[in-house]
Amino acid sequence: MKAPRMLWAMPYLPWPTTSGGKLRQFHLLRCLADRGYRITLLVQSKTPLDDEARCTLAPLVERLIVMPRRPLKHPRTLAGVLFSGYPLLVCVNGFAPGLEARFEALLDEPWDIVQIEHSYALEPYIAALARRGQAFVLSEHNLESGLSAATYQRLPALLRPFAHIDQRRYRRWERNALANATEVIALTEGDAASFRAISGRSAHLVVNGADTSATANLAPDHSSQRVLFVGNFEYAPNLEAVAFALDEILPRVWQALPQARFAVCGYQLPAEWAQRWPDPRIEWRGFVADLRTVQRDSSVFLAPLRQGGGSKLKVLEALAAGLPLVSTAQGVSGLGVHDREHYLAGESAEELAAATIDLLQSRDLATRIGAAGRRYVREHHSWEHAANQLEQVHHSLELCA
Repeated sequence: MKAPRMLWAMPYLPWPTTSGGKLRQFHLLRCLADRGYRITLLVQSKTPLDDEARCTLAPLVERLIVMPRRPLKHPRTLAGVLFSGYPLLVCVNGFAPGLEARFEALLDEPWDIVQIEHSYALEPYIAALARRGQAFVLSEHNLESGLSAATYQRLPALLRPFAHIDQRRYRRWERNALANATEVIALTEGDAASFRAISGRSAHLVVNGADTSATANLAPDHSSQRVLFVGNFEYAPNLEAVAFALDEILPRVWQALPQARFAVCGYQLPAEWAQRWPDPRIEWRGFVADLRTVQRDSSVFLAPLRQGGGSKLKVLEALAAGLPLVSTAQGVSGLGVHDREHYLAGESAEELAAATIDLLQSRDLATRIGAAGRRYVREHHSWEHAANQLEQVHHSLELCA
């Protein structure tokens, strides 16, 4: 069987895996490379390609092409926001003549699969795809028109009117992007239904995953009394979740269990947090390259998310590691897990604190919940399972070509 030739365009380097999106892309890239795909990876990146990323990605691809993304406050971005009618995220990632030219030249080659990650990254490619009549897959990680609300809430009051305008712009762009793709990928059934409602066309499910083999023998440390949170802190819902945890949830936990600790891990950890919350029981870990090192030293994973969308890789990774989970409904969105079986649920600070205390106080409960969560991820969310789903989408694309 001929090895598929794939042109895969991403708006970020998938290494290091400092965000959920990067983690997903790296593992799917790894799985497809293992299956013989001949991949040309075209990346527009705000960070330069360093030796570590080059050495990690080079064995997985035939070609790695990295184009620099202009600075966020570049005049071309501002002009796009003011005059193009496109939403901010599209303007940040679009209007890139060098990238457009490189993509156009690549389309002169024969491809079995062309895949674009994120509707907000589509602008540099959409005209060339239409001119060539090139079939392509659009992989959309979230319902971006809804997700952007969390970011807009952090804007100064004077900019709030622009936020409403920008949301309307994104809904229009999203509808156009989904309608023009040959095949659309969603990460959850809920997002797939939303995409169908927006565009009138079906969407395929390719779930988020976890590296179940890497964490198969990992055992959390119940005696550590350490509560763990992981997130990319360029993402507004993670910022809000930490504030919720430290202002309202952990103080209630500490009333019952003063020895409990709270470890906060993730990329772009705000430096000012150590002054805002100076309690010595808080561990500001920052980006941890191998999460297993902190997962095995933790007792509970807390996901007090109240905003966002899609399924959360941080939660899947915690479940795969056998960590008992306490979460809001938003934290487990898109997952088929059940309260008291795979995790303990809560919405208010009181409920989340009580669930955390229960797991910290009862080794038997923590062990049972952790084992059930690990089984769920192994059965439904391994990266191999996600790669099988992605290959089915590619087969559909080839039938359409």
